[in-house]
Amino acid sequence: MRRASEKADNINSVMNQSSTGPVFLVGVWRSGTSLLHALLNQHPRIGLMYEAELPLLQALFSRSGANRDWLNRWDFWNGALTRHGLAPEEFPSRPGSFRGAVETVYGRYSSRTGATVWGEKSPNYWDRMDRIHDWFPDARFIVVFRDPQAVCRSVIEAGQDGGYFAKRGMPLRALLACEMLKSQSDELRKRGAPLHVLEYEDLVRNPAATLGGICDFLGLPFEPKMASLGDADRQGFYDGSHHALAKGDRIVASRERKDLVPPDFSRKIDGYIAYWHGKYSGKWPAHPAPGMRSAPAPGRFERMADQALFRLLRKFDAAVAAVYCRAPLSLLNRYRKSKGIRRPPGQEQDAGTGEDVPISRGA
Repeated sequence: MRRASEKADNINSVMNQSSTGPVFLVGVWRSGTSLLHALLNQHPRIGLMYEAELPLLQALFSRSGANRDWLNRWDFWNGALTRHGLAPEEFPSRPGSFRGAVETVYGRYSSRTGATVWGEKSPNYWDRMDRIHDWFPDARFIVVFRDPQAVCRSVIEAGQDGGYFAKRGMPLRALLACEMLKSQSDELRKRGAPLHVLEYEDLVRNPAATLGGICDFLGLPFEPKMASLGDADRQGFYDGSHHALAKGDRIVASRERKDLVPPDFSRKIDGYIAYWHGKYSGKWPAHPAPGMRSAPAPGRFERMADQALFRLLRKFDAAVAAVYCRAPLSLLNRYRKSKGIRRPPGQEQDAGTGEDVPISRGA
């Protein structure tokens, strides 16, 4: 116990060298967060984890502290420790609090390279940035938006290979998550939380200017090497063809595959974009520009039905996370084997997971 306590003290001393709290890079799935993460982490003072997502498992912690097996459960959930070259043995089994656990592990990862800006990127915080702000009042947020039509098209394309994005209801999740991210961003503004918003289309069109704006937000000097992917470290990335562009050497926009989107759902997307343009006085979504979408907006009944299904899907995702926090690990492991689900990257078997495992697949 003494050795674990000394480890935590050493990590916290590194954390205290920075006067700022964590940075959370957030967007919906397939909105460019993986690309932006790879670019940002080339800065010598930035060390963001890649979809570590411990806040999704906050139920592992109570007022009395963490479950003793929280590290093993977390790594079983999505391979976060393994993917980042960390081991459960490096950290205390009783960190004292949820915030303390995040600061300890995320801080260790960033401190390995001498970075002082710590945190993570995740495409699964679009509906909980307010809660993250409650847990971390000193947090800063970088939010990436992308044209909802492009987001949904990319989600459908990624689902062609099976896995996470092939889950039932995933296109609707992605579509309505776009507005949820907008609502959450507006809530952070009301709270006065440090928030920097950017558009994916601007990032790929002018990466130097976009990254320069982020550096200004973080109070860091701009590093020219950030504007290319040549030296980017993609250690924590999941395997999968949908990450091919973020794992490449050049910043390129994804190709247009409109044929992948069913016509009825494409009309639904256009209708929601038209509806949102009216709701937000033509200011959002920023891409496409106001006036480019003139499809009929969805009626009240359609919106109510979509929202009911959306809430149901979100409840299901939350229930799966709760099971992973409470069920015996031996039972969960047997379930994975019975479904033929492969373990997360680096965990004895091949990388990747099946559709029943709630591991995010980024963007």
